[in-house]
Amino acid sequence: MAIQKLKEGAKAPSFQIIADNEKKLSLKDFKGEWLVLYFYPKDMTPGCTTEACEFQSRLKKFSKMQASVVGVSKDSVARHLKFKEKYSLEFPLLADESGELCESYGVWTQKSLYGKKFMGIERTTVLIDPKGKIAKIYPKVKVKGHVDQVLADLTELRKKQS
Repeated sequence: MAIQKLKEGAKAPSFQIIADNEKKLSLKDFKGEWLVLYFYPKDMTPGCTTEACEFQSRLKKFSKMQASVVGVSKDSVARHLKFKEKYSLEFPLLADESGELCESYGVWTQKSLYGKKFMGIERTTVLIDPKGKIAKIYPKVKVKGHVDQVLADLTELRKKQS
């Protein structure tokens, strides 16, 4: 499958994928509300843990703005459950073990570490509006300050829509 380049204003790629509660979640489940879909490399790693905990600490703020937060990685449902339990995460984590969702959002990319090339998830957040369109894309996310930036942008985008 060719990796597509997402564009702001375009329709978000649809998905139906198993979540940590072993039920399927789809893009349609979020119709009429904002969706913060964030892709991260791996449960239990320092950067991914910090990012998840920062989203969790601001979950009430997102909720007040009619926005759901959903994390995505290639980890299994069982690993997601351990991650959620250890850090008291209250939002869904999608288990994209096949990598189809990561590919459809263009986040499965070639990475390099110490000169070694490998395929992996590029930390990316996609803000999807209530109509299912991509409102904002945050590629190559740096964890520090990211969640606050998403909240600030969501606040501005909601003002523009009302």
